[in-house]
Amino acid sequence: MVTGTSLDMMIRVIDLVGVLANAVLGGIVARRERLDPVGFVTLAILSGLGGGIIRDVLIQHGTPVALTDYSYIVTAVVGAGIAYLLRIEGRLWNRIFPIADAIALGCWAVVGAQKALAAGLGWLPAILLGGITAVGGGTVRDVVLRRVPVIFSADSTLYATSAVVAGSAMVIFHELGLPTVGVIVGMVLGAGLTMLARHLNWRLPHSTGWRPRRFGGPGGAPPTEP
Repeated sequence: MVTGTSLDMMIRVIDLVGVLANAVLGGIVARRERLDPVGFVTLAILSGLGGGIIRDVLIQHGTPVALTDYSYIVTAVVGAGIAYLLRIEGRLWNRIFPIADAIALGCWAVVGAQKALAAGLGWLPAILLGGITAVGGGTVRDVVLRRVPVIFSADSTLYATSAVVAGSAMVIFHELGLPTVGVIVGMVLGAGLTMLARHLNWRLPHSTGWRPRRFGGPGGAPPTEP
């Protein structure tokens, strides 16, 4: 039987793994943008800690854990150092990157939902905060770089949707009294759906381009001048 202490430890380890993975990804973006070391650290911290800080601020249960537990900032800086010192690219990285990114998304969606439930919030805020934890850091990073966040792009495969699925699984199993199972199932579903969507190119439907007809003229055409 898993105790509350062991579950908390599992969640913390998962959280830090997500921080490291996303910090490295932030550093890779910094290299592509030709930023200096300060830029590497900044984007790594935004990518690795942004979603969790937003989540903790919204929950309002004290100072965000990233600012009270030094392990989080240190882990993010280590991720920046890895990306700065090692040129992470090539065929091997192209195979590893989708897996690392998917695992990080599944981790954070579960952690965000679990922390919201632990704070006494309901199922809907838990799912929402799980999604924010998973995609918030990358979104803030893209905004800082004046780019449209990847999760809003019509060309991106399922990402935020995968976080919602992972958070929902965590909520369901929590309600069943099986939070540890929820952590595992949520991570597997979130990461698995993300990787499967990339492999099969699954995307949310685009806008159809339909627009309501304009009033005033025949066939919806604008009224003519008298």
